[in-house]
Amino acid sequence: MTQTYATLLVARDDGVLTLTLNRPDKLNAWTYRMGAELRQAIVAANADPDVTAIVVTGAGRAFCAGADIAEVFDAQSRAEVPYKAEANTSDWVALLRRSKPLVAALNGAAIGVGLTMVLPMDQLIASEDASLALRFVKLGLVPELASSHFVVSRCGLGAASNLILTGRTVNASEAQALRLVDQVVPADELLPAAHALARAMGENPLAAVLESKRLLSLNGTESDLELVMRREFAALERSYASAEHREAIDAFLAKRPPDFRKAREG
Repeated sequence: MTQTYATLLVARDDGVLTLTLNRPDKLNAWTYRMGAELRQAIVAANADPDVTAIVVTGAGRAFCAGADIAEVFDAQSRAEVPYKAEANTSDWVALLRRSKPLVAALNGAAIGVGLTMVLPMDQLIASEDASLALRFVKLGLVPELASSHFVVSRCGLGAASNLILTGRTVNASEAQALRLVDQVVPADELLPAAHALARAMGENPLAAVLESKRLLSLNGTESDLELVMRREFAALERSYASAEHREAIDAFLAKRPPDFRKAREG
């Protein structure tokens, strides 16, 4: 039976698990409970052999309009933080980077934590009516969730400085031009595009997908090319020894579709 959550909707289609932030009356504003439930749902998906990839989107007209002011900032100012033990954000980035493929489908406003929480995901797709902002400076705050790294990695220092130091809002077209998002599609094509992309990544051998994500995380900003190649070679050796690699070769020679799940479980 599928787990139920207070702030999320969960649906599965052909191996792709869709997690929908479900506080539409609050524009899906982030709370500690939402953070805890998102983490729980992703951990469960990674442990579920029937899930190959994950899509995260929002209910209603926004993806996530930032942190819930009353439940988050006001509680912090009074040192009254609910769900803090469950929703400790320190390992959020590590969880996403070691997870099965993750696609963020941004269906409207993605503001503050509504943007930083998805930057470590593998692909960001925005609807044409999406708006994005890193508004922390306007609240006397600084970016979190390693976003000062990921925005520079995606956009470059100049664009990252512009976005973070002004806190301005950009539309989907400018976000794509800045490489803040990877793709922009009409609103009615957002979820189909996200599902297709998630499925295209998730149908590949899981061990190789996870090794590749690990290499991207370690080597993306590594200047020591000898170290980069040593890491790649070590991962390649592990890949050569995997059951999924053997299945890929056997299927190619036999001219049949590979069955990577059977190879993993066998």
